[in-house]
Amino acid sequence: MTDDALPVRVAWLYYMEGQTQDRIAARLGLTRLRVNRLLGEARESGLVSIAINSRLASCLEMEAALKRDCGLQDAVIVPTPDDPALIPELLGRATGDYLSRHLEANAVGGIGIGWGATLRETIRHVKPGRRPKLSVNSMMGGLTQGLEINTFETASSLAARLQAQCGYLAAPLYAGSAKSRDTILAQDVYRDAFDRIAACDISLLSVGDLSPRSLLIRYGLPADVSAKSLEAAGAVGDIIGQFLDAHGHPVDHPLNRRVIAPSVGELAKMPNVVVASGGANKTAIIAAVLRARLISVLICDESTAKAAMRLALAADGMPAKGRAKRMRSAARRAPWRQA
Repeated sequence: MTDDALPVRVAWLYYMEGQTQDRIAARLGLTRLRVNRLLGEARESGLVSIAINSRLASCLEMEAALKRDCGLQDAVIVPTPDDPALIPELLGRATGDYLSRHLEANAVGGIGIGWGATLRETIRHVKPGRRPKLSVNSMMGGLTQGLEINTFETASSLAARLQAQCGYLAAPLYAGSAKSRDTILAQDVYRDAFDRIAACDISLLSVGDLSPRSLLIRYGLPADVSAKSLEAAGAVGDIIGQFLDAHGHPVDHPLNRRVIAPSVGELAKMPNVVVASGGANKTAIIAAVLRARLISVLICDESTAKAAMRLALAADGMPAKGRAKRMRSAARRAPWRQA
């Protein structure tokens, strides 16, 4: 969270949601004195009058809606920039701030991390520290092209930023076959790595779509797999290298049986899974992970989050508003209402 955004968030929680200063301090990792000072500054500066005079007010409303309607533990929504190319930078800044506050407020022994442009940007904005007992663990195999898709680079950079230990998943993202994947994962070193991943207190991931904008689609698919074949299987995108359908279920495609990463089922059991992704091209895959309740926290831009939530709440292609109308209509016709 930027310095400009912090007073807005504090003011919203206090004046609009009616939270106490103590509760706000605990939620944002601040002292009560700091919260009190920020509220005073908000009044003096004119930020608070009858309403919160900030473009971020709608983002805060979106955060509350995501928690209420999609079952998230938390959400951080930033305004969508006019230039989509700025989204990874903005989300990286927001994610770095979120992780910094989480580390200050909680006892964290392990961090799991994926890879991607947004997560690479995140590391630059994590508050430096000295945490020699903390372990940073790569959660998926990697590729050989580019820093954004190099698991060694991502995990080691975050570990260096925090002066923490680092655990690598030293393997390709995709094995040559399902059988070779099973052979790789049967080795002790990989069993130990997956045990470390499962024990992580917080995981930082991104999601990818099927367009050429995706680093995985551009550089990471095996030669015998095409984006068209994944789309034909019903995929809308991936999380930790596993391709999901619109409902957030793994598609029936051989590639999903070759990935070296925790399964979607294992991911769903992890305590605090943070996905930092945005942009209109990722709407469908963000909606999928929301619908399947695979994540705990979403860090996203406002326009994408709004579209993804609308899609996630749709049933049988019907928008949430239409679904609610249909349910009310059915309730009026229900026999028990005639009694």
